[in-house]
Amino acid sequence: MNTLNNIKTIAHRGVHNNIDIPENSLLAFKKAKEQNLPIELDIQLTKDNQIIVFHDYNLKRMTNIDKNIKDCTYKELSKIKLLKTKEKIPLLKEVLKLINGKVLLDIEIKNIKNKKELINILLQELETYKGEYIIKSFNPIIIHKIKKQKKNIDCGLLLANKYKHKLTKLLILNNLTLKYCNPDFLAISKKLTNNNKVLKFQKEKPVLIWTIDTEEDYNKYSNEYICICNKKPGSKKTTIW
Repeated sequence: MNTLNNIKTIAHRGVHNNIDIPENSLLAFKKAKEQNLPIELDIQLTKDNQIIVFHDYNLKRMTNIDKNIKDCTYKELSKIKLLKTKEKIPLLKEVLKLINGKVLLDIEIKNIKNKKELINILLQELETYKGEYIIKSFNPIIIHKIKKQKKNIDCGLLLANKYKHKLTKLLILNNLTLKYCNPDFLAISKKLTNNNKVLKFQKEKPVLIWTIDTEEDYNKYSNEYICICNKKPGSKKTTIW
């Protein structure tokens, strides 16, 4: 795959500090674009089938409102501010318009119930987008479905170190699962770098690593992996990017 060629660092949820620049906000994405940084972002559907960019399934952490995204229309969400800023939860359409092909987009599809609808709407919205992007998910079924519809899109499987059920980990890190979804890349927890299946995969295809927060980790992993970073490598702890 050529999409990830020459990419070393990806800004996790944009260039943010969750004080005056909230994660997954248009301002965070604007800051990343200004620094020519590829952007990682999360998408899910509202109650009225609008694709929004937001990580959590619940609004509480980022808005102090205890309500699930799936129970909200976009009209409701558009009136809510992120943290104590003027920033709002953006539509994916707004992000695509803002970035306009200037930097790579690393799009994570959240594992929501109405996966089919999200995939279909996403592919429609990306149909006319001229910029480079990759798509990833923790759910191998999502990756399989996208690659079945659009073979030219680079899709990756997200792998965590811990899962709620031990059986899930065994199923995900399984040769049959990898064959089923045939990912173009993996995006792994940094605790999986010594996993035999990951090491074997890495000989042929790219591996992204998340989430890198320190210069020490960046120096440790950046020669072998594409680093998804929360802060600029080498910056002070109090400085984000």
